[in-house]
Amino acid sequence: MADEGIRPIIVKRVKKHGGGHHGGAWKIAYADFVTAMMAFFLLMWLLGSTTKGDLNGIAEYFQTPLKVGLLGGSGSGDSSSVLQGGGKDLTKKEGQVKRGSDPPQKKNYDLKAAKAELEKVEAEKLKKLKERIEQVIVNDVNLSEFKKQLLIDITTEGLRIQIVDEQNRPMFALARSELQPYTKEILHVIGIALNGVTNRVSLSGHTDSKPYASGDRGYSNWELSADRANASRREMIAGGMDENKVVRVVGLADSVHLDKSDKYNPINRRISIVVMNKRTEEYITSDGATMEVSNQVEAAPAPVQAGKQ
Repeated sequence: MADEGIRPIIVKRVKKHGGGHHGGAWKIAYADFVTAMMAFFLLMWLLGSTTKGDLNGIAEYFQTPLKVGLLGGSGSGDSSSVLQGGGKDLTKKEGQVKRGSDPPQKKNYDLKAAKAELEKVEAEKLKKLKERIEQVIVNDVNLSEFKKQLLIDITTEGLRIQIVDEQNRPMFALARSELQPYTKEILHVIGIALNGVTNRVSLSGHTDSKPYASGDRGYSNWELSADRANASRREMIAGGMDENKVVRVVGLADSVHLDKSDKYNPINRRISIVVMNKRTEEYITSDGATMEVSNQVEAAPAPVQAGKQ
């Protein structure tokens, strides 16, 4: 009975084996980690030495790489990038060229070419306006007899329409700014025709060199020419022209003769209507500068005996 109460104590020991094929796994993991860190720090260095514009380009590339490939833009092959080269040929060192980034001289050339094309189109419109006004005058029975008193030409300022006096057919009452009935008809036709273009208008009045009878009392050819120009403006508006088309109304008295050989020639008494091109309009409206009278005045007809103003 006593022997049965004693039980042996059994101790189990588990032997741990070091090494084997799993013993160096941590070294591989550590090597991968170090490689990743080196790549990370290299990326940080590249980003730190890249300009802000290139960074935006890189960010845009990774957001929409297809857009960069099709339309161009900042990329790793940009000539301004830290990494030279790129494009289709990786051996090139100048880098790819952005689409749409034309050199300054080409942009200036394109701007001048576009401006020249616009001026060409505008000149063509003024030419057609000239032909239309001439045709209306010829076809109108009441106005056809006055076609010799209408001088229409193209100048550096635009389309110029001049209504001139004749010896026995003045445009205004003697020494006054009152329009003759046929002058009103002419101005009505011209005013309505001008509504067909977007160009704005300048009016100037001219006299011959005969002194105004009461000039010593403060009213001279300067005031008379200005009053006649303004009276013409009012009549054109009354005939249907848009009043906002008029930019300038001036009186030039006898400072600019149409017939330079005879300062008393009746054709020097006239109203000049200029349908301004955009260049002239911008010059006037930009800083309020006074335009010089165009120097492209055509040769006047043979002088006739001077009449009264």
